[in-house]
Amino acid sequence: MPLPDRRLPAVFFVALALAGCGNKGVKPMTAPLGVAPEYVARDNADTRRRVSYQDQMTLSAEAFRAGALDASEKRARSALKLDAGRPDAYIMLAALANRRGDDAAAGPLFQKAAELAPDSGDVLNNYGAWLCGHGRATEALPLFDRAVAAPGYRTPAAALANAGGCALDAGQPERAVRDLRRALALDPANPYALEAMARNEHAQGRFFEARAFVQRRLAAAPATRSVLQLASQIEAQLGDTVASGRYLQRIRDEFPQDAAPNSRG
Repeated sequence: MPLPDRRLPAVFFVALALAGCGNKGVKPMTAPLGVAPEYVARDNADTRRRVSYQDQMTLSAEAFRAGALDASEKRARSALKLDAGRPDAYIMLAALANRRGDDAAAGPLFQKAAELAPDSGDVLNNYGAWLCGHGRATEALPLFDRAVAAPGYRTPAAALANAGGCALDAGQPERAVRDLRRALALDPANPYALEAMARNEHAQGRFFEARAFVQRRLAAAPATRSVLQLASQIEAQLGDTVASGRYLQRIRDEFPQDAAPNSRG
C-alpha cells in the first residue's frame, strides 16, 4: 500500500498579532474649544520595537505569499533580531525551509517555536506534524493532544486529522479511527482525514467503506497521485477494472512526471 504524500498536512500559521498596536501610547492633548487637538506619540522603546517586529513579520508574510523567498527570509530574520522571544519568526523560517525543500532544517525551528509558545494550538500542531513526518510519532501524538486542548485554538480538526494520520502510520488503528472521526465531525470535508480513513478501511479489507471515503476525499480537494493510486487499488479489490483503469489514466494525465512505471501498483 502506498503511503500518503509526506508533505506536512498542517498549515503553517504565522501569527502576525497586529491587533491592538494602532494608537497605543498616543495621548490626546487638551485644546481650546473649536480648535482641533494635536496628538503627540509617546511610544517607548519597547513599543517601537514591538511595532517594528510586527511590520517586519507582515512584510515577510507578504513576500512569502508572493514567492519572494529571499525577501521573506530577510524580513523574518530582521524580526528575529528585534525580538527572539516570540514564535512567529521561527515558524516563518521553518515554512521557508520547507518550501525550499530543506525539511530537515525546519524541525529545530518548529521546536523552538513550541518552546516559546507551549499553549499555542497552531504552533504545537505544526511541530507535531513535522515530528510525525519524520517517524517520531511517540513525540508527535502528545503535541496534537495539547494542540486540541489549547485555549482559543480555532482549528482543532486540523490537529485531530494529523493525530489520526500519525497514529495510523504508527500502527495504532484504534486511536487513529477515534481521532479521524472526531476531525470529520468538526470538518466533514477535511481532505487529510478522509484519505486517512480511506486507507484504514482499505487496510482492514472494508473496500466499500474505503470507496466511500476516497470519493469524499476526491470531492473535497484536488487529487494527489497517492489518493488516485489508492482509489485505483480499491476499485480493483471490488472487481471494477474499468474504474480502476480510469484512476490510473488520471495519474498518467495529471502526474505525467512520475506516472510510470509504478502507477500500475
